[in-house]
Amino acid sequence: MTRLLEIENLEVSYGAIRALHGISLEVDEGEVVTLIGANGAGKSTTLRAISGMVSFSGSIRFAGRPLGGLRPDELVALGLVHAPEGRGIFANLTVAENLALGAFQRRDAEIATDRARVLELFPILGERIGQSAGTLSGGEQQMLAIGRALMARPKLLLLDEPSLGLAPQVTQTIFRILREINAAGTTILLVEQNAHMALGVARRAYVLETGEIATSGDARTLAQSDDVKKHYLGIG
Repeated sequence: MTRLLEIENLEVSYGAIRALHGISLEVDEGEVVTLIGANGAGKSTTLRAISGMVSFSGSIRFAGRPLGGLRPDELVALGLVHAPEGRGIFANLTVAENLALGAFQRRDAEIATDRARVLELFPILGERIGQSAGTLSGGEQQMLAIGRALMARPKLLLLDEPSLGLAPQVTQTIFRILREINAAGTTILLVEQNAHMALGVARRAYVLETGEIATSGDARTLAQSDDVKKHYLGIG
């Protein structure tokens, strides 16, 4: 497989508090890789460092290119797109306008095709296309956040807590669609509090504890680990 993302000795601090203690990980093209761990373990901070939202030390390379010093919009142009925790949609804009903003850097002729694909993945968005995004349900807003990210044609989608605050049935729908997105060729780095769902969709996983990688490996193997079952899956 082609190495798409490679992180070595990543450190991030918020003032005197060190959030990440020299973590290293990689994501290969076509994979779904998940980061799991308790609140405050450093999962979201890892995504923010990759997408240029926080300063870091260490090395982050995307498709062989160092990312240090690049702005978030420059990263989007490279194909690295972040759908943040909390969805980050523009509540006062319509669904259609939010989707259009996802493609704001593009000048190719496939934007309409990609929008049609997003509406095929998320039919409810088609029904709400002229509606203000702030009036959508939580699940619909999450679908819009993912759809908007897809409009940028990501090579790597950074997805932060897509199930946060959602009902179990909606969560099942979101994760089914993530499988479809990945099967269509989009690589995904997933941060998810619901470790059971995350390990079910991912090929590989990293377990973060207080800013360090406690263990990593094949997602199915980790899902059978007694330690992971006890601390993250509520089993045992």
